[in-house]
Amino acid sequence: MSWEGAPAPYRIETERLVIRCYEPADGPLMKDAIDSSLDHLRPFMPWARGEPLTLEERVELARSFRSAFDAGENFTYGIFDRAEREQLGGCGLHPRVGPGGLEIGYFVRSSALRRGIASEAAAVLTRAAFEVCGADRVEIRIDPRNEASFGIPRRLGLPEEARLRRRLRYGGDEPLGDVAIFTRFREDHDPAAAPPLRAFDACGERVL
Repeated sequence: MSWEGAPAPYRIETERLVIRCYEPADGPLMKDAIDSSLDHLRPFMPWARGEPLTLEERVELARSFRSAFDAGENFTYGIFDRAEREQLGGCGLHPRVGPGGLEIGYFVRSSALRRGIASEAAAVLTRAAFEVCGADRVEIRIDPRNEASFGIPRRLGLPEEARLRRRLRYGGDEPLGDVAIFTRFREDHDPAAAPPLRAFDACGERVL
């Protein structure tokens, strides 16, 4: 499902983070972030069931993320430190929740937990979704068993809209999982909920 609104920023900068579209050269940083965190990621990240990937596979994945970003089909980002020497996690704006909606997904490497990185990334992506992409709503979907992740949408003030049974697909022979849905609509958006940021398009022009 392609996004029908304006494209997401390619690069977002805060005081301590760089959140940007992947490049093939990010393969080694991505591999280090994920391979070092598999025990932390596997229980609640369906894609982690197929890990670890080789470096060559990781580079190809970065290429596919960039291709989908360029095509406006999916906006997947790496979360890096300001020097861009370490990948701290990943996040994205995903147009898979129906017309007008963008879902925010995120993960943080195990060595960078409890530093507010996922909350900061989700806050700036919420602002980008409304102010750059023109979304009508933003959703965060969480496996109800993943209690640690519930604090993120709650800190951002996203109301829990629903809990649905047997909706998350984990792959293989695993049964479908339940999901909790947190939603914010455009009329409830507060730019002050995000830290100061700068956002840029593919040409390096500032869009926020």
